[in-house]
Amino acid sequence: MSAGRPDGRSSGSAAARRGRSDAAGEGNQIDLFSAGARPASTTAVAASPVRPEDAQPAILSVSELTSRIKGLIEGGIGRISVGGELSNCRRQSSGHLYFTLKDGGATIGGVMWRQSAGRLKFEPKDGLQVVCEGRIDVYPPHGKYQLVADRIEPLGAGALALAFEQLKAKLEGEGLFEAGRKRPLPFLPRRIGVVTSPTGAALRDFLRVLHLRFPGLPVLVAPAKVQGEGSGAEVVAAIERLSAGQEVDVVVVTRGGGSMEDLWTFNEEAVARAIARCRVPVVSAIGHEIDFTIADFVADRRAPTPTGAAELLAPVRADLEASVLVLGRRLQRGLLARVQTGREQLLRLRMRLGDPGRGVADRRLALAELEDRLAEAMRSGVDGRRQTLRRLRERTDARSPRVELAARLRGLHALRSALERAGRRALGLDPRRLALAQLDARLRSAMAGHVQSRRELLRIGGARLEAISPERVFERGYSMTRLVRSGGLLRSSSEVRPGEEIEVVVGFRTEAGRCGEDSVRAIVRAAGGGAKDATGQA
Repeated sequence: MSAGRPDGRSSGSAAARRGRSDAAGEGNQIDLFSAGARPASTTAVAASPVRPEDAQPAILSVSELTSRIKGLIEGGIGRISVGGELSNCRRQSSGHLYFTLKDGGATIGGVMWRQSAGRLKFEPKDGLQVVCEGRIDVYPPHGKYQLVADRIEPLGAGALALAFEQLKAKLEGEGLFEAGRKRPLPFLPRRIGVVTSPTGAALRDFLRVLHLRFPGLPVLVAPAKVQGEGSGAEVVAAIERLSAGQEVDVVVVTRGGGSMEDLWTFNEEAVARAIARCRVPVVSAIGHEIDFTIADFVADRRAPTPTGAAELLAPVRADLEASVLVLGRRLQRGLLARVQTGREQLLRLRMRLGDPGRGVADRRLALAELEDRLAEAMRSGVDGRRQTLRRLRERTDARSPRVELAARLRGLHALRSALERAGRRALGLDPRRLALAQLDARLRSAMAGHVQSRRELLRIGGARLEAISPERVFERGYSMTRLVRSGGLLRSSSEVRPGEEIEVVVGFRTEAGRCGEDSVRAIVRAAGGGAKDATGQA
């Protein structure tokens, strides 16, 4: 898609537009290099005859060529209408609408500037068949041309019908038409708010029917334009004013009949969302019974006409008064019947009850007797509990742990004294010698235990040394290899060279059963070969 200037104005000069060929309109063929297609500022050719083989074409700059093309295209084509399929539609943050218009054989880039795009009633989308009306514009910096549209109409359904269906599908997808969000209308509102034109016939019809049915019912009118430029914003503001206050119980949005264009204010998205946000229930009464708007689907209740809205909201006062009168009489009769029934029931109960004084005296005598029996039972119960407590205390004192412990301690002291006296008599020692003998016995016992633990540690250490001694290693089949030249142990094959002499030490058992050592000498061959012993045998 070719780019265009943001302000929508062509960058070509007026002189270039004046330099188009007079024959450009014949057969839609334009010769860009003919003498007639050159601007007036081009240097004139000499009048002398020039042979065709000697003529040389004028050398043009890119800007001059593009200026000629711009003048010829814009001046030769003029305002046109082009039909095709929309693709690559995108609306920029600036408000400009860019798109591509295509058919089965070609495509052309297009743009619709912000002022024109803001007047569209529907939303252009990819795949939509439309007719674009505008002009062809050439953008010299890129050398491309594009269609600058100021009107776009969908093929088939009109723009308003398409916009209506698009907005209806969008709001329905958001759940604004669901029956679950519809609020019930008040039976008899204290005050009704009306959003409409104060000079329209719809308001007069509404008030006439409303006050015929219920004279004196308060109405608060929020005036707003209901048709034309800016009417949608006024309707939204009026609904929000009524919703923000606490003066009304229901809002009526109404106007008289008309064409789809006349009723379009109530098909705007802002009006529909204002109705959905309203704090109180909303009744839509737009046009005649056959007219439907988006406001009808969003509102809590639709009335076919403004007078129908009045009939929905205001019951007939005379009928209400008659109903109240009938209900009052029914209530009076019901109350009288209820009172009579109560009196009869009271009389029957009084006859069954008899003399209440006699019953009270009998109850008092029975109560006094019960009080005496209760006091006697309480006294005997308390005495029995006291005797039981005294017996338990005596038994507890007799078996007290403290008493028994004191007795045991006295017996233990007596036994200890007797034992000490018997020991002194048997040994003939005084107490100091006896204590010394006891300490000696404890010392000997401690020394014996210490020696035994040291012997056990020595045995364990010897067993560990025995397990890692060379003799035990030889017994398990291992051997040691030493270098003859240095006497050091050979730990890796990289430490020995071919032809060097090594000594292998292995173990053997003697007749006494001990393990001895024996050695075998060998000469190392080249890497990867075997080894020979001292006799030269492998």
